Amino acid sequence: MNNSPKEALIVFMNSSFYKTSLSITKFAVLAILGGAFIALGGLLSVMVAGGMSGIGAENPGLIKFISGATFPVGLIIVALTKTDLFTSDCAAFTIPLWEKKMKFFTFLKYLFLSYIFNFIGVQFVAYFLSAHLGYFNVEPWQSYLHILSTAKVNQSWEMIFLKGIGANWLVCLAIFLAFIAKDTVGKVIVIWIPIMMFVTLGYEHSIANMFFIPAAIYSGAPITWGEFIFRNLIPATLGNFVGGGLLVGTAFWYLYLHKSEKLV
Repeated sequence: MNNSPKEALIVFMNSSFYKTSLSITKFAVLAILGGAFIALGGLLSVMVAGGMSGIGAENPGLIKFISGATFPVGLIIVALTKTDLFTSDCAAFTIPLWEKKMKFFTFLKYLFLSYIFNFIGVQFVAYFLSAHLGYFNVEPWQSYLHILSTAKVNQSWEMIFLKGIGANWLVCLAIFLAFIAKDTVGKVIVIWIPIMMFVTLGYEHSIANMFFIPAAIYSGAPITWGEFIFRNLIPATLGNFVGGGLLVGTAFWYLYLHKSEKLV
């Protein structure tokens, strides 16, 4: 029998207490691994979807779906290994904040640390396990990644911010659903569906973009680090925070914990 949404929300909240109870070193390892796993999902999606250029020319929607179908592997690994991801923390750490069980400084501290260590893990995969191996120096993968990344830095702030909301709404829903499911197969299915949706729909996930755009830069794309940070990463991150913190953490806290009898 699965957890009820209220029970799952409490488990979701307790995951944040577990992380803050760890030493900074252990938390750093969790976050580095979490970032690396998301990057590996991104690498898989590029290698599969990017290698289907002939099919993609006639069926662009199919290529989006293939990318969406392969990318969730990263978040599935994160969820099953209980490693750390900034975007899911946006929801997990918001719940105890509203419950007045976590100080605001602690909330900001761990979101910041998660973000930085996720970035380190992502770059290890983006450079050493991807670009440095020459994966993006040959066609059709180079064109696919460079076109994808160039499009990501050539949108308005408002568009990226809104896409960031959509991305992390679905990512945090995936993690919340994973806490509802108790068996491994159930967790894999309920994670895969929302993540497939956000990638297929072209939403902007800050940690995923830490892979796609730097990997493109490492392989010679005409994109600067400044363009990446200021024209994509910042608005995507802010949108992710709203999508996870407001539409999942705050919304479900209000529905299931606010002014209600506590289960623990």
